[in-house]
Amino acid sequence: QVQLVESGGGSVQAGGSLRLSCIVSGYSYSSYCMTWFRQAPGKEREGVACISTSIGRTYYGDSAKGRFTISQDNDKNKMYLQMNSLQPEDSAMYYCAVYPYDCISYSWSLSGRYTYWGQGTQVTVSS
Repeated sequence: QVQLVESGGGSVQAGGSLRLSCIVSGYSYSSYCMTWFRQAPGKEREGVACISTSIGRTYYGDSAKGRFTISQDNDKNKMYLQMNSLQPEDSAMYYCAVYPYDCISYSWSLSGRYTYWGQGTQVTVSS
């Protein structure tokens, strides 16, 4: 059974940092794309960043570039999102998701490609 479990969310003031974690278990593919999405109330789900587990290739959404860093551990079943310089507009539920191929530049942020999702972790940034 595939499980994705996020952690690390919380409440911070603008300018602060948080580090999100996602643990993937039960996923049999040796190479896959792990991605962070976020969704704020009343808004569409947005691709934040992704990483290909086999080659470490990363892509970032425009809102994340220069502030967020995605990484994985050596076991490649854990993914992290270091978020710096957080702003109130970063407030959202953050989800991790996987699909069984390397991340692709033109499609990684399409949520419909993803089969497995975590339950999410809430990030709230106050001004």
